[in-house]
Amino acid sequence: MLPATTVSSLPVPRLVVMVGLPGAGKSSYLRSIGAQAISSDAVRLMLADDETDQTINGRVFATVTYLLRQRLELRRPVTYLDATNLVRRDRRGWLQLGREYGARVEALWFDVPLEVCKARNAGRGRVVPEWVLDLMAARFVPPSEAEGFDEVRKCPARGK
Repeated sequence: MLPATTVSSLPVPRLVVMVGLPGAGKSSYLRSIGAQAISSDAVRLMLADDETDQTINGRVFATVTYLLRQRLELRRPVTYLDATNLVRRDRRGWLQLGREYGARVEALWFDVPLEVCKARNAGRGRVVPEWVLDLMAARFVPPSEAEGFDEVRKCPARGK
């Protein structure tokens, strides 16, 4: 970790936790603003040569956590975390980690109807089965400031 005197002179970092179903537009949004994100899919691709491999989630999220810690320790101004983060349990660890490093933790919620996500998903190279999208949508819990976020912003559906 950086010395306390160095940390106190740096701006408060922001951790932006993306929230939304596959096909909601999280990664597309990040590309559109030119942001480099810590992405669970990208880590899956790096580790297993397959961004759809769900059998290595433990390793994927251990790596995501490591990378996130590094950025927070370096006091990067903003770090985007690109994963579905559909339920409070998925988001709790990111909130705790952000707080541990004195970061402002925000949720960027892609509030996109399931049917739009399904249509977008069908046109992607890596298709999530529709029944999996249905299960994910059924489990989804919208993010809120009550769970600990400093701010929750909604990103509405864009295009198809």
